[in-house]
Amino acid sequence: MSVQKKNGFQFPVYRISRLPNGLRVATAEMPHMTSVSLGIWAGAGSRYEPAPLNGVSHFIEHMLFKGTRRRSPLEISQAVEGIGGYLNAFTSEESTCFYSKARHECFEDLLDVLTDMYLHSRFAPEDIRKEREVIKEEVAQYYDEPQQYVLELLNALQWPAQPLGRPITGTFHTLDGMNRRHLTSFLHEHYRSGNTLICAAGRITHHQALKAVQAMAGKFATGKPPAFVPATARHQGPVVHLHWRKTEQTQFALGLRTCSRHDPARWALRLLSVVLGENMSSRLFQKLREDSGMAYSIQSSVSFFADTGDLVIAGGLDAEKLGPALEVIWKELEDLATHALRAAELRRARDYLLGQIDLSLENTESQMMNLGEQCLGLDGFMKPDEVKAALSRVTAAEMRAVAARFFRPDRCSLAVISSDKSLGRLALRELPGNPQLVQSLSA
Repeated sequence: MSVQKKNGFQFPVYRISRLPNGLRVATAEMPHMTSVSLGIWAGAGSRYEPAPLNGVSHFIEHMLFKGTRRRSPLEISQAVEGIGGYLNAFTSEESTCFYSKARHECFEDLLDVLTDMYLHSRFAPEDIRKEREVIKEEVAQYYDEPQQYVLELLNALQWPAQPLGRPITGTFHTLDGMNRRHLTSFLHEHYRSGNTLICAAGRITHHQALKAVQAMAGKFATGKPPAFVPATARHQGPVVHLHWRKTEQTQFALGLRTCSRHDPARWALRLLSVVLGENMSSRLFQKLREDSGMAYSIQSSVSFFADTGDLVIAGGLDAEKLGPALEVIWKELEDLATHALRAAELRRARDYLLGQIDLSLENTESQMMNLGEQCLGLDGFMKPDEVKAALSRVTAAEMRAVAARFFRPDRCSLAVISSDKSLGRLALRELPGNPQLVQSLSA
């Protein structure tokens, strides 16, 4: 196994192969590790769903744990946990991943279990009925967590009447409308070899992984899966959604529509998010928590999709402090759009991201996740050094120009969950432009 070393540290060796049927195999060789993380990725998620089937991708994710022709649900768990590993999955807007981690010598065991789930799940009607109720409990749990539900309200504002604006889990109504035919038809249409990736990171060679996958590649259905519904530009911000609910704390999420993962501006946006609220030395954490004591939680994040993206600032505070907090936030957004970042602040933000990248190199699961996301999202892979170089090239002037491009009232949406019904007028007053107000009551 070849090894890349720098300053004594062994860097992973990345390789990607595409088989004749379109199935891809990607590996991050980490010979110094004792574990291997393995994921099977499907390039399909909630963006691919028609409105009546909202949540079907997530429903399928659950059903793949409910038994195959060879294994019961318990036997699936025992096959991985019995060798000291663990098994999990997630659904996002553009992909679904089933993954596991164990000692490196158990790689073929993990591959056997995951491919069995991916290819041979039973979708028994009784299991579907029971799992529907389980997922409805998951939906209810998110609804009962205002800090989570406010993000769903924000998505609906930013992406109205389109898949990106719908909850990944679906709703009680759409879940009740799904049957076995809906699940299996969506699975057969979207889980094809051409958009499936098998990704491994850890103490394994690319040859070893490729040979194991080739032995079962013929079992994957061929064909090109349907495309997702593109995001529309119908958003006319700023828009405010005030959701009345009896809560002790007001939760808010301010979103700004930005750019896709293919836009060069994404590097500046990653740095701008750090400057705003990704760590304790960020501007908003210092001003809203440390200096004024307005909020306990305040953070920013960025998301990039195939054709669009967003930057979100979210937090929790007392209702009467929402107005002052929004004023502080918008002033910081305006400052970043009109003034170049100071050299020391840019250096700290960049060094933070570079350090986070280095820390992720030590974990086989994060390596597998990063490799899988890039292979599906970019149809290729940027090595960590290439990502770090792209971040290092961003200038203060470029960050100001990107902030001026995106930090604008017409790109803004604000979702608020609170028991104070007067916050609607307050939120409208603090946001620039000509905000529209939408109000709703808890069910």
